[in-house]
Amino acid sequence: MENLLRKNSSKVTYFVFLGFSSRFELQVLLFCALLLVYLLTVTGNSIIIAVTVANTSLHTPMYFFLRILSILDICFSSVATPEMLLNLLSEERRISYIGCAAQMYFLIFLGGAECMLLAVMAYDRYLAICNPLRYMFLMNQRVCLLLSLLSVVGGNLVSLVQTMWVFTLPFCGSNKIDYFFCDIPPLLKLSCTDTSIYEVQLLTATILVIFTPFVLILVSYILIISSILKMTSNEHKWKTFSTCSSHLLVVILYYGTSSLIYIKPQYIFSEDSAKMLALTYTAFTPMLNPVIYSIRNKEVQGALKKKLGEWKPPVFSTDGIYVILIMSLRTVNCVL
Repeated sequence: MENLLRKNSSKVTYFVFLGFSSRFELQVLLFCALLLVYLLTVTGNSIIIAVTVANTSLHTPMYFFLRILSILDICFSSVATPEMLLNLLSEERRISYIGCAAQMYFLIFLGGAECMLLAVMAYDRYLAICNPLRYMFLMNQRVCLLLSLLSVVGGNLVSLVQTMWVFTLPFCGSNKIDYFFCDIPPLLKLSCTDTSIYEVQLLTATILVIFTPFVLILVSYILIISSILKMTSNEHKWKTFSTCSSHLLVVILYYGTSSLIYIKPQYIFSEDSAKMLALTYTAFTPMLNPVIYSIRNKEVQGALKKKLGEWKPPVFSTDGIYVILIMSLRTVNCVL
């Protein structure tokens, strides 16, 4: 693949991002907002991972998949957001040909893996609610690892094919990308050949990676809702619905924005609208996932409160205060 990219880069050796705006004040504002979003994304998902690992009561298939989702969110956000932050305060906004291909590969890989993982999580909830007696047998540790591995491998295969197809196209014209990261639609516009076949291929891949898992999720939740309505206990019904609604909200946010990016009628969405959708998809959605799961999930809230209650900062302990006092006295003595 690397040889193909080098061969095709004979005319275009780097790309330039046009970004959002040329106004410095707006760029600084966007930089601050994106930096805050990125820090919240990494912190929130890291907390989800730490809490579900540290609390033994959360060592279940549902929270195993949630940990994988948080890892994918951190990686996915880290592929594009740091580059966006750098470009907002930079005048050049350049990315090398190979760097652009690598960025596209990892974005599609992680995004595709997350699409498939969300379908796996819906299947997990279907088994837990509709087949509770056989749930632990059907969704054992080996099955969880296998389904997670299939999601990762599937995302990798789709990304590899898509990236190779795009970067075997000839880019002999402008190297300015009217976007803020390397993605398929804006790069197809820079090619100096007919891309209709690749657009059909992109539509096929989108149906395979986005719509097929989404249909499976809808079928799973139709069966889940049907099962919830048959429950006699209102408390159990509400608890089950609350857990499933968190996952469903994540699904709507993720699949909604991603599908609009890759299947968007040009007469409906302008370039600025497409950029805002892409920004939501790459930056804001990974941040909202831990917020949604922590707010609507009482088990995660309880585990987090328990760990915070057990944690005592060393500075407030007697030994900690003693160490700080000794260090302070030694510092004053050295100064004097």
